[in-house]
Amino acid sequence: MVFAISVCTVTALLMLLCVLFKPDIKIGKLKFATYWVVSLAGAIILLVGGCIPVSELLKGLTADSSVNPIKILILFFSMTSLSVFLDVLGFFRYLANVVLSKANGSQKVLFTLLYITVSVLTVFTSNDIVILTFTPFICFFSKKAKINPLPYLIAEFVAANTWSMALIIGNPTNIYLASFADIDFIEYFKYMAIPTVVAGLTSYFVLYFLFRKQLSQEVNVVSEKGKVRDKKLVILGLIHLGLCTVFLTVSSYIGLPMWLISCGFAVSLFLCVVLVYIKRHKKPKVLYSTFVRLPFELVPFVLSMFTLVLTLEYVGATKIIAEFLNSINSVFTYGFLSVLTANVINNIPMSVLFSSVLNSTGLIGNAYLKAVFASVAGSNIGAYLTPVGALAGIMWSSILKLYGIKLSFKDFVKNGLIIGIPTLLMTLIGIEIIL
Repeated sequence: MVFAISVCTVTALLMLLCVLFKPDIKIGKLKFATYWVVSLAGAIILLVGGCIPVSELLKGLTADSSVNPIKILILFFSMTSLSVFLDVLGFFRYLANVVLSKANGSQKVLFTLLYITVSVLTVFTSNDIVILTFTPFICFFSKKAKINPLPYLIAEFVAANTWSMALIIGNPTNIYLASFADIDFIEYFKYMAIPTVVAGLTSYFVLYFLFRKQLSQEVNVVSEKGKVRDKKLVILGLIHLGLCTVFLTVSSYIGLPMWLISCGFAVSLFLCVVLVYIKRHKKPKVLYSTFVRLPFELVPFVLSMFTLVLTLEYVGATKIIAEFLNSINSVFTYGFLSVLTANVINNIPMSVLFSSVLNSTGLIGNAYLKAVFASVAGSNIGAYLTPVGALAGIMWSSILKLYGIKLSFKDFVKNGLIIGIPTLLMTLIGIEIIL
């Protein structure tokens, strides 16, 4: 047990250091993130060291359950591909321009419209997609309008990592924790809708108060007169995304697993686009552009972290953590502890670890649901605190550096604490009341 815990601890610390000091590595023309390389190395060491039998790992990876990491990855990548497809065609940027044109020279109106737009899109896509789409747009827009981009960038980041709690598909951590607890699409929304609205309103008013002085100055809103690249394909993509969301909503009633529904719609969109381009006698370059933008580094990362957590469970370490939590069980315990854990090992491995811990607590009924949804809240809001808290934070920070926008680690944490603590508290209170 000692060796397994030591390897997992060192892996977590090295991932933290890599994200902070060496997020990317370049070998020749290849450039890739270091966090998944470290996690993969940790998983290999555990396997080679005999901490967990290969047969036990394969059993976990091929288990016929909703918590199977491969099924979760299929669900996430299928939904992501539907959103990325629309983004490649310029739909989200076009929508942003339409919204920003309504600001009428007021930064306060602009700020509010941006927050609402990001929030709505996050609910129906995912936080990662919105951050990848809107962050470069905000950087470009702010430079052109000659305004400070930080209030808008921070508002975008907070909105994306708050409203991602609304639906089970908003964040891979939601999918993992809810699937592990056997919570379906409707049940998840029933319990998390009100806490998410409470969190969204709290974060908005805190953000508005925090940046009120900077937003008091008028600005000439300069929006691009952009158009979507292919209106027919955009409509096709929106139909698939909309129908997929509807089918996910009723998945428990029609007896189809969510991963199969999302995969089916992703394949359907692919085939429809191929047929459209065959008719046009052209190559479907939009599919290639969509494919290369998918976050494939998540595959080795999730599977490696699943191996680490499965090892901790196999050697009995998660049972010790569960016994400790049982003595102080509450919504607030799981909420704040999940935030802290996410900012040590990232929110995806945190959700994998907490799933295992929750399975060992012996909690039942509402007490169990409170712990699950408090962990969901922590996995999303935990992104506020440091760039390490979520993959969204890592990507967001990288884009800011690319555009020459400075936000120190200290300022990130300061803003994160100011916004995150009241938002998390109000969310957990909402969960406590609903359950």
